[in-house]
Amino acid sequence: MNMNANQVSDVLRHARRLVVKVGSSLVTNEGRGLDEVAIGEWSRQLAALVRGGADGVPREVIMVSSGAIAEGMKRLGWTSRPKEIHELQAAAAVGQMGLAQMYETKLRENGIGSAQVLLTHADLADRERYLNARSTLLTLLGLGVVPVINENDTVVNDEIKFGDNDTLGALVANLVEADALVILTDQKGLYTADPRRDPAAQFVHEAKAGDPALEAMAGGAGSSIGRGGMITKILAAKRAAGSGASTVIAWGREPDVLLRLVQGQSIGTLLVAQTAKTQARKQWMADHLQLRGAVVVDDGAATKLRHEGKSLLPIGMTAVEGEFARGDVIAVRDASGAEIARGLANYASAEARLLCRKPSLEFEPLLGYAAEPEMVHRDNLVLMGG
Repeated sequence: MNMNANQVSDVLRHARRLVVKVGSSLVTNEGRGLDEVAIGEWSRQLAALVRGGADGVPREVIMVSSGAIAEGMKRLGWTSRPKEIHELQAAAAVGQMGLAQMYETKLRENGIGSAQVLLTHADLADRERYLNARSTLLTLLGLGVVPVINENDTVVNDEIKFGDNDTLGALVANLVEADALVILTDQKGLYTADPRRDPAAQFVHEAKAGDPALEAMAGGAGSSIGRGGMITKILAAKRAAGSGASTVIAWGREPDVLLRLVQGQSIGTLLVAQTAKTQARKQWMADHLQLRGAVVVDDGAATKLRHEGKSLLPIGMTAVEGEFARGDVIAVRDASGAEIARGLANYASAEARLLCRKPSLEFEPLLGYAAEPEMVHRDNLVLMGG
């Protein structure tokens, strides 16, 4: 564990896809209402990242923002966080209106479009909804839009009780295969002990994500406004590292914090993922034991997959085996029956059978709707056997 400030990591400087998470106490200025100045500052920095203004390199950015419940409490005149789930859900519904409007206004002022996305843990646990959410977010990023994500607190309750969107930030980082997760909080980062109680506590500048020693350091509850704490951030970093994303925990009011991080400055605590992004995804796919089915491809398609890094198109498929749903992990076999790849199916088995040997122009007449041109997109596919 490195506690020296002179080691500057290149993790953020090389990151091209970022998930930024901000907590309730920052967004709402400790519950006093949406902090227009702070949200404006983060929006300015997000816009600069998208345009490449920080270092000339355009980046894709997703904002995961807490604050709906806290803003709803203010609008409803509540001075303390209610304990009843239905009241929390009502506060979220009221507050979400102002939260989305504020981000839209501030990002638009900086010339960047925004999109509101409300997610639940169930959306990311269900394979089909996972694939749908991933496809939507990647499309928005490709359009240069900043998705602003919050948990859908109005219709769920486990998430309200779980944390302060730290876990959601990590799940989104997993979902879009982000290079890094930046958690902006009201603390400078992680200390070896609570500095308010232990004057000998040392600041941790860099450590390995998932190091068990970190959890022992991260005691303490969240604020009265938010429900997180340093422990949820440590666990979020561990989860994000599962898909190869490193995490930075930093003070959200640090001037130009996002722009300085991508320039390689050492700010906050960096928790480094020990597995590369491509290795993490391949390992996850390769270890998926519950294959739901398979598609057989011709020699031309097999060559494109093996040697050219292409997506699997239905026109190269000759047969479909088993029964599977959109989002299931399926095998891709060559004409001899050897498994050459596996990945996430964009079409259910019944649809796939209709699409075998068909070009994408025929998909809509056959299915009644237009969807992805690929059976398995290259981003959701890993080669087997090396």
